[in-house]
Amino acid sequence: MGPTADIAVIGGSGLYALLDDATEHRVETPYGDPSDVITVAPVGGRRVAFLPRHGRDHRHPPHLIPYRANLWALRTLGVRQVLAPCAVGGLRPELGPGTFVVPDQLVDRTSGRVQTYYDQGAVHVAFGDPYCPVGRRTLLDAATGRDVPAVDGGTVVVVEGPRFSTRAESRWYASMGGAVVNMTGHPEAVLARELALCYTSIALVTDLDAGVEAGDSVTQDEVFRVFGENTDRLRGVLLDAVGALPADRDCSCGHALDGIRTPFPLP
Repeated sequence: MGPTADIAVIGGSGLYALLDDATEHRVETPYGDPSDVITVAPVGGRRVAFLPRHGRDHRHPPHLIPYRANLWALRTLGVRQVLAPCAVGGLRPELGPGTFVVPDQLVDRTSGRVQTYYDQGAVHVAFGDPYCPVGRRTLLDAATGRDVPAVDGGTVVVVEGPRFSTRAESRWYASMGGAVVNMTGHPEAVLARELALCYTSIALVTDLDAGVEAGDSVTQDEVFRVFGENTDRLRGVLLDAVGALPADRDCSCGHALDGIRTPFPLP
């Protein structure tokens, strides 16, 4: 049987709730169950797999998301390109709520998360540029086509969560060059690279992080409210990008494992 899908979107259920001809797939993996059933639907002439990162009922907190199962399940379905929308806090005054950022770098500040498939053998993947260059350009072009301003580039600082940052931490992340802060971008990105998948993030700023300005610190209600207000814009950009992604990959992502002997076959 051929692949079920070749593109995936990892994000909330609101991103695919209105799609027609959708089918659901339950995928077993060596790493347990993924966050939820995977919905596959045709979009822009492509078969696209949609996976809610936290589960449809938001039952998985960021530090307990089954990241390894999620990426493995997507590759099992045939996925080779992943678009990963996420909510972030802005670390700069100009990156306020409602801003879209297509990041080009990542700093890992998580702790205790399993962040590799390769616990045996010498498997060291290149990760200097965490995001697919073709996917980034495609998302930026899709945003422009929708008149949705999107910042080209920026560093995502990924924290453990589930708590939000202190003001001191927020100021420190900004002083180190961080643009936005998030809780789910890692190990998702590196696991995709270890499976030779193209992985591209688009970040929606839902708040200014605690250290950016005086006043009340960020709240969960605020994050959910701003994300909900921008879901339609985000959905439009993602669906346009899906239709514009090249069917034949010519970036370096698909060659991440060239010359490396993996300790087990990949799906």
